[in-house]
Amino acid sequence: MAEQQTALTSAEVETLEKKRAEFPSLRRTIDGRPLAYFDGPGGSQVPQSVIDAVSWYYQTCNANSHGCFCTSEETDQVLEDSRRVVAAFLNAEGPGQISFGANMTTLNFALSHALGRALRPGDEVLITQLDHEANRGPWLNLRRSGIVVREVAMKQDGTLDYDDFDSKIGERTRIVAVGHASNALGTVNEIPRIRRAATRVGAWLVIDAVHSAPHLSLDVQAMAADFLMCSAYKFYGPHVGILYARANLLDQFDTDRLRTQEGHAPYRIETGTLNHAAIAGVKAAVEFIASIGQGNGLREKLVSAMTTIEKHERMLATRFHQTLQQIDSVTVYGQGFDVSHRAPTVSLAVNGWHPAEVARELGRQGILVWDGDFYAARAVEILGLANRGGLVRVGLSLYSTGEEIDRILDAVAGLR
Repeated sequence: MAEQQTALTSAEVETLEKKRAEFPSLRRTIDGRPLAYFDGPGGSQVPQSVIDAVSWYYQTCNANSHGCFCTSEETDQVLEDSRRVVAAFLNAEGPGQISFGANMTTLNFALSHALGRALRPGDEVLITQLDHEANRGPWLNLRRSGIVVREVAMKQDGTLDYDDFDSKIGERTRIVAVGHASNALGTVNEIPRIRRAATRVGAWLVIDAVHSAPHLSLDVQAMAADFLMCSAYKFYGPHVGILYARANLLDQFDTDRLRTQEGHAPYRIETGTLNHAAIAGVKAAVEFIASIGQGNGLREKLVSAMTTIEKHERMLATRFHQTLQQIDSVTVYGQGFDVSHRAPTVSLAVNGWHPAEVARELGRQGILVWDGDFYAARAVEILGLANRGGLVRVGLSLYSTGEEIDRILDAVAGLR
């Protein structure tokens, strides 16, 4: 049964309105109309504090790391402070469990190389049809080394077939790679159930949390994740990939690295010079989220903030989803919002319209949405939409408003 929705308090509403005002891009207009940003699943907008943090780094301490002079030492501090703040965001054991990279995809390729070296021909990896290709492709490549990669089926309602999952996980399963939330359909997977099964067979659990990180409070210790990845540009930060590795685990694997690279976690999987300015922005993004919440410490404020964000997004997404279903020309894909957890992402198709045509027409009205498969190519294939242009995806964020929901509903209803 779904949990009863809780309305936002007046204080929470006021806080979110103030925070919305901190996004400079939300003031942009087209033909006199403000832009309505429903493209967040492909990358969120950025508050002024994040922009300032990136600018501050370039203005004050732009240097490479590990030098014996002030700007380099300050850069080292920026990196460690950012690891500490991200560790609080994920409830990791500490900053030593947080590695940075260009993006989640690059980090997952590096991780698959490292874990793949610990496998033998005939060992098995379990992926799903629901996932983003970034958590499928790197593991599928292991087939070249004789590794068996098996695929859990997706149902037509956008949920995983857990009976199929139970039938495919077994004694030879070494890795279970699964998304926390679907970037195409908003489905939130049953991680506790998947974790129990992985533990039973002694498999490592790799979680793609790119789509859940902006919308749900993450706790890697409660999830018992071995590895978890997310991307800061999905939660109001710069383009930086983040990898969590359980304490004392990453050091066990043979990662791709130069002999000059530090040989222990979290540096062991970081290749070359990192994007220091962007990582300064990651810290600012997490602190921006924390500023929405209440509490004594950073972690407590983050949990409070994410609870507020989830309530706000769920309320708007529920109304949007329910009203869409009343428009005869529209087909809505995925679950409704009568489940306990669901990302505020709604995908649809309009009869007689190619998804790209829908996105283009909405874009002319200042309403920004994505079309296609969003790199969830396998899920779109299973839905039978790959040859029809995929889907139109509408993603809600903390800065979404009821007025914007009214605008997009009117615009979609007007597509005849």
